[in-house]
Amino acid sequence: ISELQEWRPVIYRKCTDTLWLLLFCVFWAGLMFISGYAVVAGAAERLVLGYDSFGNICGRKNTPVEGANLSGLDMTNKKYVFFLNSCGLEIQSLKISSLSLCVSSCPQEQLNSLEDLQSFARNNGSFLCVYNLNVSNYTLNPKAAQLCPTLPVPPSKSFPLFNRCVPQNPECYSKYASVLISMVNEMDVFHRILSGILAGRDTVIGLSVLALAFSLILVLGFRFIQTLLIHTLIALVVFGLLFISGVLWWLHYDYRNDPSTELETEKENVKFLLGYAIFSTIVTIVLLSLIFVLRKRLQFAVQLFRIVGKIIGRIPFLLFQPLWTFLILMVFWVFWVAVLLSLGTAGTAQSTSGGQVEYRALSGVCYLAWYHFVGLIWTSEFILACQQMVIAGAVVTCYFNRNKNNPPPHPVLSSISVLFCYHLGTAVKGSFLITILRIPRIVLLYLYNILNQKKNAKCLFSCCFCCVCCQESCLRYFNQHAYTTTAINGTNFCTSAKDAVCILARNSAKLASISCFGDFVLFLGKVFVVCFTVFGGLMAFNYHRELQAWVVPLLLVGFFAYLMSHSFLSVFEVTADAMFLCFAIDMETNDGTAEQPYFMDQELLTFVSQSNKLTEGQNHRSTRPFQDNEDGTELQPM
Repeated sequence: ISELQEWRPVIYRKCTDTLWLLLFCVFWAGLMFISGYAVVAGAAERLVLGYDSFGNICGRKNTPVEGANLSGLDMTNKKYVFFLNSCGLEIQSLKISSLSLCVSSCPQEQLNSLEDLQSFARNNGSFLCVYNLNVSNYTLNPKAAQLCPTLPVPPSKSFPLFNRCVPQNPECYSKYASVLISMVNEMDVFHRILSGILAGRDTVIGLSVLALAFSLILVLGFRFIQTLLIHTLIALVVFGLLFISGVLWWLHYDYRNDPSTELETEKENVKFLLGYAIFSTIVTIVLLSLIFVLRKRLQFAVQLFRIVGKIIGRIPFLLFQPLWTFLILMVFWVFWVAVLLSLGTAGTAQSTSGGQVEYRALSGVCYLAWYHFVGLIWTSEFILACQQMVIAGAVVTCYFNRNKNNPPPHPVLSSISVLFCYHLGTAVKGSFLITILRIPRIVLLYLYNILNQKKNAKCLFSCCFCCVCCQESCLRYFNQHAYTTTAINGTNFCTSAKDAVCILARNSAKLASISCFGDFVLFLGKVFVVCFTVFGGLMAFNYHRELQAWVVPLLLVGFFAYLMSHSFLSVFEVTADAMFLCFAIDMETNDGTAEQPYFMDQELLTFVSQSNKLTEGQNHRSTRPFQDNEDGTELQPM
C-alpha cells in the first residue's frame, strides 16, 4: 500500500481484523450448538397445538414415550384438546388436574348419558372417552365412569389460540375461564410471547411482505421521481403519524374500558398500547417540528437525490443489493424464530405412575435464550454491515474513476469479492460495537419494567436509555465512514475509523448540513414504512384479542419493517455518505488544475457550494469550499 501513488481503491490488499472474524465463527459455533439442542429437546408444536395427558400432540403423528402405553398415537385428525372434567378443573403447579384427550371435534350439544357419548362418537367420529376404551363398550364397561367425561358434558366450542374445547355453559365457563386465567397468568412471559408469535404467525408474515412492498416503492420513487416523491412522502408521513397516534390512543381507551380484560396478556396489551401511544405522540411532535423548520431546504433534497440517483444509474445493480440482503435476513430470521420456539419448549417427557406423561422444563434454557438473542442482534447487524461495505466499495470504485462515461466493469461483484476475501473481520468488528450498545438497551428495558412503580428509577432509566440510543446513532454514523475508508485504503477498522474521523472533523461544517438533511428525508421514508405497516398490524391484530399477547408480535413487526426499510433505503444513504467522504478527500488532495484535476463532476461541486452558501448565509461564490492543499502532493493514502 505504501507504494501507491494515489489514494484510490487499492489493488493489493491484506486481510483485516482476522481475530474478530475467528471470534464470530466461534460465536456461531455456539449458535449451532443451541440450534441442535433446541431441535433435539424442543417441540414448538406442543406450545400452540396442545397435547393430551399421555404426551400426544394434537393434530400430528407422535412418537411413543417409555412407560406410557397410550402415547405415540396418530392424532392427525384430532386437533382439539378436551378435558374430561371441564366443569371442575383445578390447577396445581401450572398443571390442570383433569385428564385431557385429543378429539376431532368438540360436542356442540349437551351430552347427558353414556348413550349420548356413544351416539356422538358414532355420528361425528369424535371419541370423548380414553383411547383404549372401545366405543361399543361405553355403556358396558364398569369403569366407564372413570374413563369417560363427567356427566353431563356441557356444549363447547374450540378456543382460537390453544385449541381447547371451551364449555359454553355459564357456570362451567366461569370455572374453566378462572382456571385458564390463573394458568396463563402464571406462565413465564417468554412462553406467553412465543404463544402470541405462533398464533399470529400468518399475520406477521403478511405484514412483513407489506413492509417489503412499501420499501420497494420508495426505492423506485427515490430513483426516478425525486421531486414528486419527496413532497408526497412528507405529506403521507404527516398524515400517517397523526393517524397512527390517534388509533393507538383510541385502542388504549377501548381496551382499558373493556370489562372482559382479565387475563395478564390482555393487561399487558393495555400497558404496551399506552407506551406505544405516548412514544408515537412524542415522535409525531418532534418530526412535525423538524419538517416545519427544514421546509425551505426541500429543493436541495431533490437535487441531492438527483445526484445520488445519477451515481446509482452508473451502477444499476446497487438497487438489487438490498433485495439479496433482505432475502438473507429473512432466511436468518426464520431460522432464529424456529430455534427460539423450539428452545422455549425444550423439556423431557416423563411417564407417571398412572401411565400419563409430564413435560419437565430443562434448567439453563433462559441463558441459552439470551445467547440466542445476542446472536439475532449481532448477525443482523453483520449482514447490514456487509451490505454497507459492498455499496461503499462500488461507489468508491466509480468515484475515483476519471472517465465517468466508462465506469469500471462489475463494480458490485468486485466489491463483494473484496469484502469476502479481505474485510469480513472489519464488518464483524463494526457490527459487534453496535451489538455492545444494544445489549444495555435491552437490560435497561428489563430493569425499567421491574422498577416501574418507582418514579425516580423510571426517570433515571429513561435518561440512560436516551443516552445509549444517541451513542448508537453516532456509532452507526462513524461505522459507515469507517467502512468507506476501508474500501479505499484496505486498512483495519480502528485505523479506518481514526482516518475517517480526522477528515470529517476538518470538513464537518461544510458537509454536516447536507448529509444530515438527506439522512432526515430517508428517515422519513423509514417512518412511512413503519407507520403504515404498524397500522395494518393494528387492524389485523385487533380482531384477535383472545389470549394473544399480540402487542409483542406487533412490536416485532415494527422492528422487522424498520430493518427492511433501512436495508432498502440504505442504498441511497450509504451512497450519499460515501460520495461526500470521497468528495472531502478529493477537495483536500486536489486543486482542480490540469496537473491535479478533481475526480468529481461539476454538478456535485456546484450543489455543495450552493448548499453551503444557504447554510452560512453568505453571498460570495466559492469554488474551493475546503482548505487548499498548497503543497501540490498527489492523492495519497491516509
